[in-house]
Amino acid sequence: MVNNNPLLCDPETGICELPAQQTATAPVSVRVDKKPLTITYFTDPICSTCWGIEPQLRKLKLEYGDGIHIDYHMGGLLPDWSYNSGGISKPSDVAHHWDEVSRYYQMPIDGDVWLEDPLHSSYPPSIAFKAAQLQDEKKALVFLRIIREMVFLEKKNITKWEHLSKAAIDAGLDAVKLKQDYEGPAQERFRADLELARKLGVRGFPSVYITDMTGNREFIYGFKPYAAYETGITKLYPKAGKRPYDTSWQYLFNTYPTLTTREFAELSGLSFQEADQQLLRLVHQQMLTSLVTKNGVLWKRITR
Repeated sequence: MVNNNPLLCDPETGICELPAQQTATAPVSVRVDKKPLTITYFTDPICSTCWGIEPQLRKLKLEYGDGIHIDYHMGGLLPDWSYNSGGISKPSDVAHHWDEVSRYYQMPIDGDVWLEDPLHSSYPPSIAFKAAQLQDEKKALVFLRIIREMVFLEKKNITKWEHLSKAAIDAGLDAVKLKQDYEGPAQERFRADLELARKLGVRGFPSVYITDMTGNREFIYGFKPYAAYETGITKLYPKAGKRPYDTSWQYLFNTYPTLTTREFAELSGLSFQEADQQLLRLVHQQMLTSLVTKNGVLWKRITR
């Protein structure tokens, strides 16, 4: 049976693929920022493979952030449960798969959310992200990170407004305005993202388009190692300089207040085991706190 259920991500190809999508036959222009390169990133709050590439994207921002702008678009992974494909017909079918994907990417994901408080759709958190973007682009990315941590680690149903509202407040957004925009202009912004994805022939997530100032593009599809992003960037912009950055735990947690073990390993240059040992020491020294799940740990800086 061909897997065309978007929630059943193939860990080997690293793709959460939509059913019956066609690839664009002609290039479609995308907005290019004033920086030399624009990365147009199609994702979804509940895309497990998108969670899996967070370490690569975070490192990309540290090393190449001066020359790239990342433009986030929502892809509409799960409209509803009115289909049966790829071996998934109900939320409980996703639980075991998420646990498997978590171990494959070494990124903590607790699939029990699909048993305890399953989501009916990924559209509400996607629209909420578009509403957050209307307020503040940087805070919107913090909001997206928070709701991903909620669903992947805390087993929270992020279609519920109580969780979206808390995430907005924690991200420094105006939760009242978020609700107003969610019910108003964010709906159209989300539809525009879906239309752009259709025009570009996006078949699944993550889909990453790297575009230079003249419209030349490189396409990175699914889970790829960090080197694939570097290759795409330097092919389009050979003068792209890799910026050295401080790999100390203090700098990394000042930049990213929460990190998984794999993220810390990727950013610090340590092995997974070395990273885990250092993070445990920092917890014992009361520098960090840890959220331990059955499939991994999220580490958070203690602010004093």
